[in-house]
Amino acid sequence: MIQNRPAVLSFSGHDPSGGAGVQADIETIVSHRCHAVSVITTLTEQDTENVKKLIPQNPDNIISQATTLMADIPVKVIKIGLLGHPETVLAVHTILKQNPHIPVVFDPVLAAGGGTDLSNEDLIKAIKDLLLPYTTVLTPNSEEARRLTGLDDLTECGLKLLGKGCKYVLITGSHESTPEVSNRLFHAGQAIETYSWNRLPYSYHGSGCTLAASIAALLAQGLDAVQAISEAQEFTWNSLNAAYQTGKGQYNPNRFYWVDDV
Repeated sequence: MIQNRPAVLSFSGHDPSGGAGVQADIETIVSHRCHAVSVITTLTEQDTENVKKLIPQNPDNIISQATTLMADIPVKVIKIGLLGHPETVLAVHTILKQNPHIPVVFDPVLAAGGGTDLSNEDLIKAIKDLLLPYTTVLTPNSEEARRLTGLDDLTECGLKLLGKGCKYVLITGSHESTPEVSNRLFHAGQAIETYSWNRLPYSYHGSGCTLAASIAALLAQGLDAVQAISEAQEFTWNSLNAAYQTGKGQYNPNRFYWVDDV
């Protein structure tokens, strides 16, 4: 009998190709034996190669959907992904301000894996002012960290993002030209850990969503932040290592790789 599945709320975009966004979050959250609930921030026109268009949802509807949902279901952790518009940021901020006790994992999606820019300066400013002060774990890739801070050195980026109010910042290194992927964790005014992973051969659709949703689910299961961050990286790497291709572009993480191994 399935009992005591903690609920994780995903604010994220809808990816029709099924590789990223809210579907990636749901697969990851369910894979961790949590219950996934969701509010769509933006519809998208995209395939496995790139994002063609964002179709933001009405901010008032985002607030009302989340408010109704959270009045019924006790949400343990909030995971935030693609936002796409400053008014969407403001809507999510409204919910976070009303629920300051709930941990927040934020994957600041600023560009698509295929290269399409999904942000502008107004969006970045809104994220920094309205969401980072509420963020428990921020998971930018190196390019996003640089855009959020205006800095180049990743150590300086991590420290500056902590200064914006994030409790933990994990900067991922898959976009860097290094033999291994190095992810750096920052907390309490310093860099506290570097994690190194074998670099895998393909480009992947939804890897950032998978990592952030995994951290959120593990927090919901009761792990402390550092343990959740560590185990989520292992889950993500294994999902990417078992990835499969459905279209002409990026590979899809297999977030149920552990079922295939049984």
